Amino acid sequence: MRFFRLAGHLVALACCVVPCRALPSVARQWNEENLAAIRIDVPHPPVHARNLFHVATGMYDAWAAYDAVAIGYIHHERATAPDLEAARREAVSYAAYRILRARFANSVNKDLTLPALDARLAALGYDKDITTTTGGSPAALGNRIAASILAWGLADGSGQAAGYRDPSYVNNQPVFEVIENGVPLGGYPAGADPDRWHPLTFDEGFAQNGVGPIFLQPFVGVTWLHTRPFSLRRVDPAQPWIDPGGPPKLRGGQAAAYRAEALDVLEKSRGLGSMELIDISPAAQGNHPLGTESGSGYPVNPATGLPYPSEWVPRGDYTRVLAEYWADGPDSETPPGHWHKIANQVSDALVDKKIGGSGPVVSDLEWDVKLYFALAGATHDAACAAWSLKRKYDSPRPISMIRFMALQGQSSDAGLPGYHPEGLPLVPGLVEVVTATSLMPGGVHHGSGFAIGEVVVFTWPGRPEDPTAQRSLPRWIRGTDWFPYQDRTFVSPAFPGYMSGHSTFSRAAAEVLAAITGSPYFPGASGGFSAAANGYLEFEYGPSVTVNLKWATYFDAADEAGVSRRWGGIHPRVDDLPARVVGSQCGNQVWALVPKYWNGSITGEEMFPEISRPDATTAVLAWEAVPGLWYRVERSTGLSGWGDVHGPVQATESRMGWTDDEAAGPRGFYRIVQTAGP
Repeated sequence: MRFFRLAGHLVALACCVVPCRALPSVARQWNEENLAAIRIDVPHPPVHARNLFHVATGMYDAWAAYDAVAIGYIHHERATAPDLEAARREAVSYAAYRILRARFANSVNKDLTLPALDARLAALGYDKDITTTTGGSPAALGNRIAASILAWGLADGSGQAAGYRDPSYVNNQPVFEVIENGVPLGGYPAGADPDRWHPLTFDEGFAQNGVGPIFLQPFVGVTWLHTRPFSLRRVDPAQPWIDPGGPPKLRGGQAAAYRAEALDVLEKSRGLGSMELIDISPAAQGNHPLGTESGSGYPVNPATGLPYPSEWVPRGDYTRVLAEYWADGPDSETPPGHWHKIANQVSDALVDKKIGGSGPVVSDLEWDVKLYFALAGATHDAACAAWSLKRKYDSPRPISMIRFMALQGQSSDAGLPGYHPEGLPLVPGLVEVVTATSLMPGGVHHGSGFAIGEVVVFTWPGRPEDPTAQRSLPRWIRGTDWFPYQDRTFVSPAFPGYMSGHSTFSRAAAEVLAAITGSPYFPGASGGFSAAANGYLEFEYGPSVTVNLKWATYFDAADEAGVSRRWGGIHPRVDDLPARVVGSQCGNQVWALVPKYWNGSITGEEMFPEISRPDATTAVLAWEAVPGLWYRVERSTGLSGWGDVHGPVQATESRMGWTDDEAAGPRGFYRIVQTAGP
């Protein structure tokens, strides 16, 4: 998705009038600055999800400081001012500005981003030269909050100071060059591992958002196995935050399932040229149970009580629009930012803003800081969950799965040419082996230049020479020449496949939007996007008709984002469906947690330490903790006269411990005191 297309979003399609609103809240304005900075930075989804969360946390903590009940996440402080709303706007602005300026200080387009941030602060009436962190002014408070969050980020396991690199990760796959002099290359190297991610190489590099050159793909997000999430908890720090098990392996006793995943991608690649008319309206699409594709749409629009109107378009137009709209690669906000954009449009369409869909109407500022805190917390946790699985399983992308098996041959019939047990299975009209018969005049492969024994696939053949005026229709090509439906300079993402970040991000975000609005439905039970005929697509010419993507619910949009990556050839099915379930877990866990910060109950949970005695003078304590809160240990000999023996210490992980080396005596008692601040 390209950022300039976002103006084409159609949220609340059933509504003819959207009420006029005043100037957006300062939180909304800083969120828009964050999204703008992402669009011209390197596309790094987990880093941008983390930045969105830390900026959202800064804004929320600043807002909470002026509330009598709410508790901040990382920075805890109570402040007063004669004009609370003015003070909040100022503190929120300084917190967001300082965090954004620090996080984008080394951006490839910092010469554009940093002046834009300065200009935004000035337009709001604030002075960038007020850098003090001392005193009771809202500016000083915002600066203190930013300093706390930036320090927190340097110790959150992401490896920010080292450029998010992890030298312990080693990938020894042979060189797999896919671009030479700007021309896509076919073939696949011998000796590759079909069950591992295969980084792509480029002879002269290529640009992403004006960034380059990149000759060998790094593992983007390699440190996210160890990056601190918001709501997720685990016992073993070496394991993923949520682990449903890994994808099938060609050499792991699951070859049939592995091949089926590759065939599903090839079938979708072939379908990009289909002119079969299908109904893409909510009357026929969506309403899938979580983690499945068995839904069949909705009988009526619950907002109007009327059936959804049908929307008949060629399948190939619909699927190509899906693939490009949800691509979220270079020049986009990346998937977590895309969902912030959707959330902003939903906010604009709401008549009344009520947290959870009920209770009092809240101000735009309160709505926005709480929305971003929850939404960014969910997408950050989705990044931690998905990328920890990418690190553990290091699984391949379709481009290497398909090309590897095609290089081996076909695995269906030992009596035919090109047989190999690790080859592609033959499927008439989709995957075939070239034979003397098929090369004869009248044969399906006559005049193709193929050789006997080669495995060929009927598929989208790659980007046309002139994508502004030409469309590539499916035809027979060598399996080793297969390309996903992507931009030429962004063939496949720079990280392993399993599991899909798009699917995880999207479902996590959808859960939060459904929870905070009090309904799974978009306003008017109809959201969407319009892709104009003969001009919207960029990978090739099209679509042939205007395609109106429409979603009844946030979950329908999330499911569409997930499946779009399969139509684009970026993920097999196994990367998508389980990721929707993991994303749902992330979103629901965040939503279970954030109201406790808003209503102050996060500090009310009792702490029960586990105590062990390795010897007569030592007591080892361990307890569950809430990251961001502060803890101290008190000791007494008779349940009275308690005295501090440890702390206060701010929790950075979900479990804390302390050892008392002076635990002599016949008996002793300990208690854990949990507070919002030191």
